[in-house]
Amino acid sequence: MSDRDQSLADRFIASADNALRTLFAPPGGSRPNPGAHRPKTPLSPAQARHVAGLMRVNHSGEVAAQGLYQGHAVVARDPAVAEEMHHAAEEETDHLRWCAQRLEELDAGPSRLAPIWYAGAWTIGALSGLAGDRWSLGFIAETERQVVEHLNGHLDRLPVEDERSRAILQRMAEEEAVHGAAASESGGSRLPGPVRGLMRATAKVMTRTAYWF
Repeated sequence: MSDRDQSLADRFIASADNALRTLFAPPGGSRPNPGAHRPKTPLSPAQARHVAGLMRVNHSGEVAAQGLYQGHAVVARDPAVAEEMHHAAEEETDHLRWCAQRLEELDAGPSRLAPIWYAGAWTIGALSGLAGDRWSLGFIAETERQVVEHLNGHLDRLPVEDERSRAILQRMAEEEAVHGAAASESGGSRLPGPVRGLMRATAKVMTRTAYWF
């Protein structure tokens, strides 16, 4: 059933199913991990802990992305916008899986606060979506712009020898930029400065917390 045929109740059920799969099932996705064929360079214990912290943050960001896209999709007025949100969320399941795989390689786990990240992002997505599809798309565009900045910052903080993590984050940054551009091209409005600042402050809370927990 496409989004064009779904009732609001159907959308809520699909969103709940996505939440359960995101939080409690093995990550989906099918595309090859871009870091899989890079050399497994040994890292010192301190380096491994640092990289695990960064990848935990990125995994948390992908959990939040699922909630954000699903929240927008539930309240989207235009079925085409809802379909665009679902398509982006499906592509980002690969990002979720790649981060989870890297965490496993580092003998580390995802954030224990993942349900909070998902629920918070879903709520923000739904509330911003209620303002209208133009603002919903604008919110996605701004979110992805900030995510690309965040990923580029993590690339600078990775140990030079960690090619596996670097390959994953580079691919993620490229695809997040595409998602943001698509949202803008679909009619997204530029958000007011105070809203952009609040988004940045909220993201800092999650990234600083997820690094450790």
